[in-house]
Amino acid sequence: MKLRATLGLSAGLLLAASTASAHKLWMLPSATVATQGQWVTVDAAVSNDLFYFNHRPLALDGLQITAPDGSKLSPQSVHTGHFRSVFDLPLEQKGSYRLALVMDGLLASWEAGGESKRMRGSQAEIEAAVPKDAKNLRITHSTSRVETFVTAGAPDTKALQPTGHGIELKPVTHPNDLYAGETASFVLLIDGQPAANQPLTLTPGATRYRNSQDEQKLNTNDWGEFSITWPAPGMYWLNTSVEQDKNVSPPATMRRLGYAATLEVLAP
Repeated sequence: MKLRATLGLSAGLLLAASTASAHKLWMLPSATVATQGQWVTVDAAVSNDLFYFNHRPLALDGLQITAPDGSKLSPQSVHTGHFRSVFDLPLEQKGSYRLALVMDGLLASWEAGGESKRMRGSQAEIEAAVPKDAKNLRITHSTSRVETFVTAGAPDTKALQPTGHGIELKPVTHPNDLYAGETASFVLLIDGQPAANQPLTLTPGATRYRNSQDEQKLNTNDWGEFSITWPAPGMYWLNTSVEQDKNVSPPATMRRLGYAATLEVLAP
């Protein structure tokens, strides 16, 4: 039996962490604003420092690219190296693209023979692997989304429509229309519904070159809305996570949701 004991095993856990020492999952496009006909290259990695390759590549198995017309696209020139995965995307259509790495699966942990065990797999794989005398068995349904956005020409929103699954960002301000000194607004959704009073963390990139993370702690209001006033141009990493015991399908008894987005803020 071949289990998916790969990077995907810890993806949901990693998204939940935002401390200086924690690993962060991200995609970084070479540009977020371009013209029709251009190409972008996207790096995907797990790292200690934001947007710096120093830990391992991010697997691209769950990559979903939505074109401006709503169609699904395949990445070009896909490569996974020691520290990062890379793919190219031709911007053949005018408008906005959504690039999302979606990870969904079951995580199981238990104790057997005096040792702690953990694995990711299907329900059948987990049932086959867990011994009958296992203690403290816990099965969690983990759903994570790592995404970024690219626009060729004028921005639009067809590709940005929520899927209604997991944590998602619903733009009020377009994510490719962000400028330093201005305030942008968004709505955070969980399964298509506003996520009320949910904490988020915003971190500017290049953490390798400063002593502090310079994180901004944010919270949604009762309607899932939140705003950000951008302090400076650059790349930013927005992330949040939640654990809940509702909307859980057996055999899972807990649900862990994670979200991270790379956003570029331009000079005014």
